[in-house]
Amino acid sequence: MLNEFQPLHKDFFVKPTIELARALLGCILVKETKDGVAAGYIVETEGYMGPMDRAAHSYQNKRTKRTEIMFAGAGHVYTYQMHTHCLVNVVCSDIDKPEAVLIRALEPLTGIDLMYKRRGTLDQRNLTNGPGKLTKALGISMEDYGRVFWEPPIFISNGITPPSISQGKRIGIENTEEAKEYPWRFWITGNKFVSRHQKEN
Repeated sequence: MLNEFQPLHKDFFVKPTIELARALLGCILVKETKDGVAAGYIVETEGYMGPMDRAAHSYQNKRTKRTEIMFAGAGHVYTYQMHTHCLVNVVCSDIDKPEAVLIRALEPLTGIDLMYKRRGTLDQRNLTNGPGKLTKALGISMEDYGRVFWEPPIFISNGITPPSISQGKRIGIENTEEAKEYPWRFWITGNKFVSRHQKEN
């Protein structure tokens, strides 16, 4: 499968958070498991700006067992559990500057039958149009915490250049009015696999 998808060089991830959130759109997220390979185009992301962002797990440089990998430098895999779902993030910025980009939605590309089986649905649009849905569809789990996105079994590959990128407020931000207003959610304009469509800023 590496003949089809080639991991991006680790230097790709060394970008400011908002720049990386935009650059990831159109790239391909790949996960290899014993059951097969599943992959999809990244069509929606959200940036989390670390110590100054009240919505970030690392707000005020909060360093816990959960957030430790956020301090490890760009390109590391930050998975965390929210309710019953595992969510996957790309750590960005410098070592000890804990910022990350949440991957919110994918457009299915490879291993779609495997995704149907994992998700228990035959609705392709509903396979990966949310951060908890896409991890289940691809087989991403808490075992991927601390890995890197430039080598298997979980990696990001070159894909397509989006014709247009939209920008708006992040989704599900609660308890802080300020953080709700930051327009740090990005998506490929008009893509049907985006988790939620809203008016652009």
